[in-house]
Amino acid sequence: MILLTVLFLCIFSTYSASVKGHTTGPRINNDKLYKFAYSTEVLIDRVKGLPEDSVGYRISSDVDVNLVWRNPNNDDDQLIKIMIKHVKFENVNERSAQKNIFKGKHSENIVGKEYLSAFQSPVVLQWTHGKVKNFYSYKNEPAVIQNLKRGLASLFQLQLHSGAAREVDVSGKCNVTYHARESQVTKIKALGTCEIDKTGFTSHNELFDVSTKATSATIYVLEDSFIKSVRAEENYVLSLNFQHTTNAKIVSKQKLELKSTEAGPRVVAGKQVTSVIKTLDSSYVAIPLVAEPVQTECRNCPSISEYWQAIRKQLEPENLSNAEATRSFLSFIQNLRKATKEEILQILRSERNAVLPQLVDAVTSAQTPASLEAMLEFLDFKNGSSSVLQERFLCACGFASIPNELLLKSLMNRLQGQFGNSEVRESVTIIVGALIKKLCDKGGCKLPAVVRAKKLILGGLDKAMKEDEVKMYLLAMKNALLPEAIPLLLKYAESGEGTIGNIAASVLQRYDVSFITKEVKETMNRIYHQNHKIYEKTLRTTAAVIIFSSNPSYMEVKNLLLSIGELPSEMNKYMLSLVQDILHFEMPASKMIRKVLKDMVVHNYDRFSKTGSSSAYSGYVTRGPDASSTYSLDILYSGSGILRRSNLNIFLFNKNAQLHASQVVIEAQGLESIIAATVDEGEENLESFAGMSAILLDVQLRPVTFFQGYADLMSKMFSATGDPINVVKGLILLVDYSQVIQLQSGLKASAEFQGGLAIDISGGMEFSLWYRESKTRVQNRGAMVVVGNITVDSFFVKAGMETSFEVEATLNFISTVKFSEYPFLVCMQMDKTESPFRQYVTKYESLPSGKQYTSRKGKVKLLASSEYPLHQENSNMCRRVFSTQSDSSDSWF
Repeated sequence: MILLTVLFLCIFSTYSASVKGHTTGPRINNDKLYKFAYSTEVLIDRVKGLPEDSVGYRISSDVDVNLVWRNPNNDDDQLIKIMIKHVKFENVNERSAQKNIFKGKHSENIVGKEYLSAFQSPVVLQWTHGKVKNFYSYKNEPAVIQNLKRGLASLFQLQLHSGAAREVDVSGKCNVTYHARESQVTKIKALGTCEIDKTGFTSHNELFDVSTKATSATIYVLEDSFIKSVRAEENYVLSLNFQHTTNAKIVSKQKLELKSTEAGPRVVAGKQVTSVIKTLDSSYVAIPLVAEPVQTECRNCPSISEYWQAIRKQLEPENLSNAEATRSFLSFIQNLRKATKEEILQILRSERNAVLPQLVDAVTSAQTPASLEAMLEFLDFKNGSSSVLQERFLCACGFASIPNELLLKSLMNRLQGQFGNSEVRESVTIIVGALIKKLCDKGGCKLPAVVRAKKLILGGLDKAMKEDEVKMYLLAMKNALLPEAIPLLLKYAESGEGTIGNIAASVLQRYDVSFITKEVKETMNRIYHQNHKIYEKTLRTTAAVIIFSSNPSYMEVKNLLLSIGELPSEMNKYMLSLVQDILHFEMPASKMIRKVLKDMVVHNYDRFSKTGSSSAYSGYVTRGPDASSTYSLDILYSGSGILRRSNLNIFLFNKNAQLHASQVVIEAQGLESIIAATVDEGEENLESFAGMSAILLDVQLRPVTFFQGYADLMSKMFSATGDPINVVKGLILLVDYSQVIQLQSGLKASAEFQGGLAIDISGGMEFSLWYRESKTRVQNRGAMVVVGNITVDSFFVKAGMETSFEVEATLNFISTVKFSEYPFLVCMQMDKTESPFRQYVTKYESLPSGKQYTSRKGKVKLLASSEYPLHQENSNMCRRVFSTQSDSSDSWF
């Protein structure tokens, strides 16, 4: 018991420790003038940059502090006057005269007479027990000057005993922790807890967002009950989640040191604070200690039309694969966000067709009310001839980085109107599904527009009678992924035929595993094992993938493996390849598969030696400390050697998030009549069809049809040029981050990261009846640019850094099938071309007079080309295919 008592007293005494000799708050002595030296500085650099390479500036001054009034009933309730004098601006790092923007500049030249006068006008603090209870200053002073004074006043916010508190200063209302010992107090501020009005936005997807780490510490040294010195430092580190080398660091420091004391003015008599303040100066008003917003103005900036003329050539169609086009796209968006509806409409109406699609991408990506209104007024959805522009607008809406209810509401209203092209109406519905998902992810599922949109898609899917309408609502649901739609999807998957059943199953495949209930798995098992009816191979294999991906039970896995050997030949090979891929890539189902394979009835040579050309394979595109990327390539053929489905997926992920970066699916059916081949079981009545479907950045786009029906097939075969059909083309805003950071000094830092992608996905199928060959081609071309800008602009001095990287790349997939012999020969190739990767860092300091310092560094490296590995059987087959092609003609029809 005695031991417990002693332990309790030790803990209590440690927690309640205070500065030696002080049980109350700090006090300032009567009739004395305290003369301090004060400085605040800000530095900007890369995270691993050398201190001498950083940019920034220092504001230094003298500060006089004296007691104005002490409460006769409470010695710790004081009014203190703070006056800034002899303001100077200088470099933080030593620079030569040529590189020093402050050389030969007096404070009045830099700040201006009005601002300098405001700087030097005194403020008064009501200081009670070390806390700033009220901050008195002059009304209508420039906000930037007022904030700098708030930064100085915030240094007087302290307590002399250890403990946690909720405290208000220039940064907002924040959680702080004090550690007191002897004559020193350390204050740690949790910057992430600060409540302050914030402006800006973050990227919708965490992978494309920016991480921020912030720390703040202030050390007080006290002497004779008052402040002797204060040193404060806060650090902000910002880095792009998928590329941490694109980063920035902001360091803000404050230093207040007592130089001397001398006789000062006498205190004012009085009992009430308000009456004393009026006695001092009737112009004083109490204003919040929290920083106020500062309106920034662009000085000597071109108009939006002038800027467009300067960069429009970069957005010509032939330049889109260059990184410079993406860089121009990003900078134009920044300008568009400041433009009015009328200014945007003027540019849209004055442009010609070649550049208009790229202009539509940029205006839609600006995502301001003015840009949305301009686009809706410019586009005439009743005019079918302008469907290309309408589709580009809708794609950009689907990729919205900062989705909002206004955008969804506008598209919903558009659905009530007339369309000149039915495909555009389909695209609107599909993109509405994408916006539902994005807004729900942000917690907006109960917004009126979202509720209305969910009702539209669910109701449409339930009541649709025509096949095209069912497909449209299924594709919209593939984006929306509403849990309440799962019973409807199961109905269409199990009872639907042809493409409807396939689409419904592909929608279910996109749901998180937590939504794949027992009922869903039972339905997928019935489809795969054909308990009630015969299904197509494409639907059955999708059902198998869903089962394997959803924590399958022992019996589910055993039944799937036992089916191998009893399936159509190419489906046998596909299932075998799928199982091997799960084991090779250590997917979640691999443990259960290994457990089942211990049963020799399941694991035998006959079952696992099936031949064929269908395959499933996964691998890494890139592996890195910040993010990794994987690919999966599934190919399923009919028994006669004609492609039924190729599915190329690319996923991007890090420790916290995953993104379905792209999916290109080419499907074909009913083509056996071309080579007089036997049709597989369950596919006798399928109409001739081939088409391509794409998912880009988690958004399902409207599929493209190559041909539908035998007549259309023959027509296009004999008129085909061999040119690929474009599925997705345009400029996409990937990274969209903008935040204003309130520094403790009173200055504000602006952090903006933007990333854009110029994308071109195309694909096609080619046939040669003469050589009895077919080829499937998918090409992904892109140029990506990410730019980060960090600036601290105090109107009279500006410092900043731009860090960026850019890369241009092409990913090709080619599948060649020779069906002149059986078993037919299939060769799959997936390769990445050599890609330039460039990084740049530009740092600068400037004055409004035009004097500036700039430092620019960059490095370029070539990322080697590579062919991605598939299974060994494919490599062997490719050698045979190319050996037989040596005498073949290159002409296709």
